[in-house]
Amino acid sequence: MNTGLVIAAFRDIAAAKNLDPDQVNELIRDGIHAGLARIYGATVDTEIIIDDVAGDIEMLVLKRVVPMVEDPSAEVTLEEARWDDPTYEVGDVMEIPVDFSQFGRNAVMAAKQRIVQLVREGERQRIRDEYADRVGQLLSGEVQQIERGKLVLLLNRSREAEAIIPWKEQNPRERFRQGESIRAVLKKVDETPKGPRLIFSRADPLFVAALFMLEVPEIQQGIVEIKELTREVGGRTKIAVHSRDESIDPVGACVGLKGSRVQAVVSELGGERIDIVPWHPDPEIFARRALAPARVAKVVSDSARQVITAIVDEDQLSLAIGRNGQNVRLASQLIGWQIDLYGSREWLDRGADISLLVEDEVDSYETADFPLSELSLTPETLEALAAAGYQSFLDIIDLDRADFLSVDGVTEEAAAQLLALIEDLTVVDSESARVGGNPDGAKGEPA
Repeated sequence: MNTGLVIAAFRDIAAAKNLDPDQVNELIRDGIHAGLARIYGATVDTEIIIDDVAGDIEMLVLKRVVPMVEDPSAEVTLEEARWDDPTYEVGDVMEIPVDFSQFGRNAVMAAKQRIVQLVREGERQRIRDEYADRVGQLLSGEVQQIERGKLVLLLNRSREAEAIIPWKEQNPRERFRQGESIRAVLKKVDETPKGPRLIFSRADPLFVAALFMLEVPEIQQGIVEIKELTREVGGRTKIAVHSRDESIDPVGACVGLKGSRVQAVVSELGGERIDIVPWHPDPEIFARRALAPARVAKVVSDSARQVITAIVDEDQLSLAIGRNGQNVRLASQLIGWQIDLYGSREWLDRGADISLLVEDEVDSYETADFPLSELSLTPETLEALAAAGYQSFLDIIDLDRADFLSVDGVTEEAAAQLLALIEDLTVVDSESARVGGNPDGAKGEPA
């Protein structure tokens, strides 16, 4: 057997697996040792010398000279050793050269299997080493196939890595086809009998955090920090941010000029609504901000129970609750306290002290509202909205196209106009403007 051809074949394997020459030589030694073990026995001791220049492999089986053999794989009697060289003594090591021609089919298969096994183990370890510290990072690839609801990915960085997005880690509003490009956040690295499996997610709050990290340089630089984030996938996300530099508005940094940064995130999320609020260490102030876009009249905290009681005017109650209770539920998750929400009428009916309804000193982060009549809407549209109970801007800020079309008298054209007006008024570039619940033109409710 031509050893040069053997080495060349191994070099081809190495090139395909991105192995360096030292790794290749170690694979060759391990593989040949496995083949020799098939011939001489499992405990065989070998020395394998590889000459990269000449392309030769020298194989030696080492056996210790003993008076009586107990392990034929590793020992030889003094009498047998002296047949080869009469100078051998007990305790010496006899070197027995082996030619490739002595390799049978079984030895060749053992060598091949060992090399394939080592290459596979090396690949698995490289995947572990590369991705162990990348949990929470955004990675890209393409959808290789769809299996019983899970997406099997082909990663751009490591095409041999096993990577999936389980059904529960997907956004139910999204659909992907085989071959489509996809971005997702690495959630964890699972160990399986077949090696590491990379679990990705587009449903986890980590995905939103990773997208903001990509879009907002101030977050990448550590100037702006995401303090809290909570999400109901496909519906709404609330994110609380804080700036280490007082001269930088954290909400404005995340929103970007005319909403460009937050809109890039919203687009990746398939239109999911995002509320960005400034974090505050005081639970009462934080709760007031977390309930945006609703305007809160009064908050009372119970530190021992970690409960916030929030009272809102009747015209703000539905906005504070949100669709199916989503707004108050996410606000509670964001601050980590239970929020008990009351309308002013219910609060008084419970016999509460009326003095508690005196509004707190207005936080610098406060929402602004105005009548719908100030918008450029037709009388017919205004009349239809009023009949449905919508009187002010904050009454409609949380509505989508389907909500508008469900109102008698609102046409497709009017619905489109209303959505455009909400978009324009919740993304402003005037530093003095405070509309839609966020300071300095921050967009709290991107459509």
